[in-house]
Amino acid sequence: MRIVVLDDYQDAFRTLSCFARLAGHAVRVFHDTVKEPEALAGRLGEAEAAVLIQQRSALPRAVVERLPGLKLISQTGRNVGHIDLPACTERGVVVSAGGAGSPNATAELTWGLILAALRHIPQEAERLKSGLWLGSLGTGVAGKTLGVYAFGRIGSIVAEVGRAFGMHVVCFGRAGSTTRAQEAGFTVAESREAFFAAADVLSLHLPLNAETHGLMTADDLARMKLTALVVNTSRAQIIEGGALAAALERGRPGFAAVDVYEDEPVLDANHPLIGMKNALCTPHLGYVERGSYEAIFSVAVDQILAFAAGQPINVVNPEVLGAD
Repeated sequence: MRIVVLDDYQDAFRTLSCFARLAGHAVRVFHDTVKEPEALAGRLGEAEAAVLIQQRSALPRAVVERLPGLKLISQTGRNVGHIDLPACTERGVVVSAGGAGSPNATAELTWGLILAALRHIPQEAERLKSGLWLGSLGTGVAGKTLGVYAFGRIGSIVAEVGRAFGMHVVCFGRAGSTTRAQEAGFTVAESREAFFAAADVLSLHLPLNAETHGLMTADDLARMKLTALVVNTSRAQIIEGGALAAALERGRPGFAAVDVYEDEPVLDANHPLIGMKNALCTPHLGYVERGSYEAIFSVAVDQILAFAAGQPINVVNPEVLGAD
């Protein structure tokens, strides 16, 4: 099969053990992102199978309809909100999306951001490179309040680490989330207002969907402490558009550490949070870890090989299989 892999920024796919299983197939890998439909369709060209890395590229109808040779979309991970499934089904394109990376990768990055922001690690490393010595006073986490918004696969790990560090962990979210938190021995916030007001560190672990888009508002941020740190390794759109940058400019909360942005990739530092003294920004590193990549790409390869053998797996638009 002719296979195109989109948005492999680091050229990582070819270094993974699962790549060798595509021997005999023609694989082309792109290392940057194009978003204009005509350009993206041109990049996919005569591909019979497209591999999408998480949600880095969307495939709307305007792209799908330009790809007469496309037979399969092999998605890494289960999220397919960025793919026009009806258009794929109408065009006879099978969409396979299965498997997920370990939640540990994003949980680890979350804690990396928390500690880096509170202890000023990036700034102090740069000072040392510049020939200078210690120039800041960090903040510890023991005895502080960690707010975990959504006690799911990632949030539960973040909470456990907070507890191990001696933090008072308070959870908030929907009923299922808070029930799990209570069963694990964590405190649940009495109210939304109390949750935001109490947190010294507040970490977001919500999926992005119609219900969570803009869920964290300017009013929520305004309730936070002047010294509080907001950490977002989920999706930028969970926070009301523009609210976080505006809140940081006002100084409440005092700090943010973010790994996600409304429009990615962010190039030329073209985002209001980048460059702010009270914001630590990383380029969506959450799941970008070798073990996680091995897991999600292995499933993507499984999906391609199963389709090539006439037995597609993890099909999210099964009605296409009955089409003439």
